[in-house]
Formats: sequence, structure tokens, C-alpha cells
Amino acid sequence: MQQNTYKEATHTNGYEFTQGSGYVLPEYPFVLPPELSSEQTTRHPVVIVGGGITGLTLACSLSRLGVKAVLLDEDNTVGVKGASSRGICYTQKSLEIFERLGIYERIAAKGIQWSVGRTFAGDDEVYSFDLRQQGNFHLSSQPAFINIQQFYIEGYLVDRIQALGAVELRWQNRLTAFEQNDQFATLTVDTPAGSYRIEAEHVIDATGSNSPLRKWLQIPADSRRGDDRWCIADVRFTKQPPVERHTWVEAPFNENRAVWQHLMADDVWRIDYQMAPNADPEYVSREDVVRERLARQFGPDAGVEIVWVGPYAYRSECVHRMREGRVFFMGDSAKVVSPFGARGGNTGVSDADNLAWKLAAVLQGKAHPSLLDSFNDERLEAARENVRVTQRTARFLRPADGIERVFRHAVIGLAKQFPFARPMVNTGRMAVANPYNGSGACTNTPGSAAGQSVQNVRFTWADGSEGTVNRLLDWAHGDLLLLVFGNLPSAALQRVRRLCADAPLRAVQVVPAEGRSQCVEHVLDPKGHLQGACQVFGHAWALVRPDGYLAATGEAVDGRLVAAIERSLGLR
Repeated sequence: MQQNTYKEATHTNGYEFTQGSGYVLPEYPFVLPPELSSEQTTRHPVVIVGGGITGLTLACSLSRLGVKAVLLDEDNTVGVKGASSRGICYTQKSLEIFERLGIYERIAAKGIQWSVGRTFAGDDEVYSFDLRQQGNFHLSSQPAFINIQQFYIEGYLVDRIQALGAVELRWQNRLTAFEQNDQFATLTVDTPAGSYRIEAEHVIDATGSNSPLRKWLQIPADSRRGDDRWCIADVRFTKQPPVERHTWVEAPFNENRAVWQHLMADDVWRIDYQMAPNADPEYVSREDVVRERLARQFGPDAGVEIVWVGPYAYRSECVHRMREGRVFFMGDSAKVVSPFGARGGNTGVSDADNLAWKLAAVLQGKAHPSLLDSFNDERLEAARENVRVTQRTARFLRPADGIERVFRHAVIGLAKQFPFARPMVNTGRMAVANPYNGSGACTNTPGSAAGQSVQNVRFTWADGSEGTVNRLLDWAHGDLLLLVFGNLPSAALQRVRRLCADAPLRAVQVVPAEGRSQCVEHVLDPKGHLQGACQVFGHAWALVRPDGYLAATGEAVDGRLVAAIERSLGLR
């Protein structure tokens, strides 16, 4: 094959003006793809395009489930050229996913846990919260949030994928052309050693906000671009601020514009400064200007080391559909949100977790191919909600003249005096696991908790050791998990056994305090945390999917359970 000149990956997402000592990112070697030395075109079950946090999470999830795939990335490292820090705040749902994938311990050891957030207007604290005291966070084995630079997580995922061995990572492989039919897709890939073509049954677009596949396939999207401008400063201090999230709606040291302050790994603080709408990105990221800005906030003797600086602007964008033929769009390829409330990279992680088990079930013959349509149902619903929520925050932080500005001024004034107004101070609604209210794969009936995420709560194994929901999902290994709470009549037990024999289903009896086991496969739930996480009461059952979401809940083991199982597998 003819040699060509492979162009290195370029700066992306408007981070061209950057400086500082930066981060040392790993570099991965280019390995000659086998297709370059063969005249035959290889067909793969899954090809993932893009090796950011979304694509790598999908690759790791598929590998864990035994699905072979190929991942193509145009660069030879993690992170993004010119924007090595990027995402920093990872939610409990993402951490639960990472724990299932086997990288959580590394994240927890490296990152910074936080739970207290404080919001200021001028010199006044107008709102605060402690996530440890909120019931929707404190029962999980993972904390509410961990702050860590995104490239660390991506590096941990690469290591884990290589250890699992089912997914081939191809660095410096850039997608340059694409076509598809009813049977497969064909991808043309450029490398430093030449070009080649491969085929795929399923193609995952995780290339980010500048997705070439979206352009080639002409996927319609709603887009909104504001004039808000920001400048990131990643810095170390000799004198450390408190390990809390501090937010200023109106910061006196930043011309009464907004400021964010977060601690990350390596004792590096992320400071986000809202700039004037007409700010020159090159000027606001100049070292002398950045140091002057930091000195106004922290004092001249703070002892500042600049690690990285980058200006940015943002936009909101959401596709009309997340599937086109054999192509699935996820992460920033599907939606772009304002960076408020940790709803960017975290939703990409959930996109990947949602699709991985469905692809595995279909490819392994456990589910009907129509199950893959539910990815669009569920994750498009989540994408639209996250765009809506972050747009509201963006409008509060940069209100338009008129009623929006009047509303913000009134909220801030009231919040300084009255508690009822403080939750209306909108500096970012922190991300939680999105519910799937309109999913065709969940059986939503009155009173059901179907479509809700199950926290990774603790229980007790039959031998007295501690277990978690994730370990039950490991045990089920890609099958549906049926949790039966309390005792069952013998006829119902026989029905459950038959269902487990006839369907990709594993069942466990959950024994409450003072209860007794009827089955070999049973766990103890003396504190009721597992039952509470499934949002059922008394004698009931909960059907849990491999991504930790409830497919259905009910009481009697009857035809409704059978129907729920079939719906969860795309058979209805």
C-alpha cells in the first residue's frame, strides 16, 4: 500500500491559546494494523471511533462483557491537544460505573473527594450544601463526587482495556471516509503507514463535538451558541484554600463576574473566571494577566504556580436522533452542554454504559436487535434534559437584558436575607443519574420505579461478608438480575427457576431482617438498603439491568414479570 504523510491531531474545541508547565501525558505506540498487509477486508462486530472518556468507557465495558471490538483514535495519547485538563468532576453514577469496570480504586486514590459547596454573591455566602447529608447520595459505596483530571481516568481505562484484552486500541488511526448499507458499514482509515478499509456491524461515534460522521450522515441537531467567555487557570498554591467547591455569582475580584474554584489531583486547583463577552482569548490567557487575576482573588503572597491556562466559549447542542442505521452517537458527538453541574463527560460515560450491555446481549444472541433502539429512547431523553438544565444555569450566570437580569438581581438580593430564595441561585444543578421515563425497554406502570438507577448499596452475602449491587451485577455477567424480596410461595419459586432456565436471567432472594432463606442464591438485607435502592416495599421483585437501572418492579411472580423480561430484551 502506498505510504502517505499522516498529520498529527490538531488543537480542538477552541483551546488554541494555552500555556503553563502543563501535564505529562502518556504516549502510546503506533502498531501496524493487520489490514495494511492483507488484501482482504476484515469485518468487526464493533468499531468505536474516538478514544476520549466516552469511547474508552464503551471499549472497557464491552471488553468486560467479552465482546471483541476495535477502537480508532487519531492521536497517540489521552486528553486533548491544547486542553489536557478538561473535565474534572465525576459523579456518583460515573464512579459506580468505573467501580464495575475495575478502575475506581485508582480514581479514589488519586482524586479529591468533596461534598461541601458554597455560593457567594459579593462577600456574602448566599447558599451552601453538604452532599453527605442528602439521602440520594449517602447510601452508595461511592461518594457523591470525586475531582480528578479527565486524562487520568482515560489513562486508567486504557490500562484496564489492555489488561482485559478483548478490544484492540489503534492509535494514530484517523477515520477519513464512511459508508453503510443494511448489512454492514465500511470505514476508510488513514495512518502513518498508509490507508486501509475495514467493515463493522456496528459503529460508535465518540469523536466529540466536531464529529465528521455527523456531518457525513447529515444528522440534524438543535444548536445554541452564547457570547459567554471564560478562562481556566489550573494552578498550585503555597497557601491552600479549603477543600470545598466555592462559586461566586458576582465576584468582586473579577469585575463582579462569576468564578468557580475546585481542587483536583496533584494539589492543582481549577479556577474558572467568567470574562467579558468581547474578551480577547489570547489576551485573557497571557501569563501576566492571569497572575494579576489570581493575585486579586488570593492575595499577592499566595505562591502561585501556573500549571495550565486556556480560554473557552461553549455552546449547547443536541442531535435529533442518536442512531442512524448502524451508527450510534454518544458523548459530545450527540450533545454538547454548558460546563455547569458536571453534565458533560459524565453523560458520555452513562451513554457508553447504556449501550455496552445492549450490544453485548444482541451480539451474544441473548436479545433481539430491536433492543438497540432503546439506546436512542433513553439517552436522547437524558441528553435533552441535560441541555435544558445547563442552559438555565448559563442564562442565570449571563442573563439577557430585561426580565432575566431583573430575576437574577431579585434572587440574589432575596437570598442574602431569606432561606427560601437560596436554592434559586443557579450556579449549576449537580448531575444525578438520569431516569428513563419514556423507554421502550422499561415497563413503566403506576407506582413502578422502572427507569430509575439503583445505587451501589451494601448488603450481606449468605456467608456474612459484605457485598454491593455491583458485585451482584458481576455475578449476573451481562444477564438480567431478578431480586426477589421476602418469601415466595412454592409455585412462584418454581416459575422463577423456569424463567432462569429459559431466559438470560439470574435470580437472588433478598432476605430481610428476621427473615429466612428459601433459595441457595440469597443475600441478607438487614438494614433494608437494597430494598430501598430498588424503591419497592414488602414482598416484591425488582428486575435490574446490567447497567444498574430498574427495568421493572412488581409484586406477584406472574405474566407481568414475563412481559417485563421480554420487553427488557427487545422481544416486545
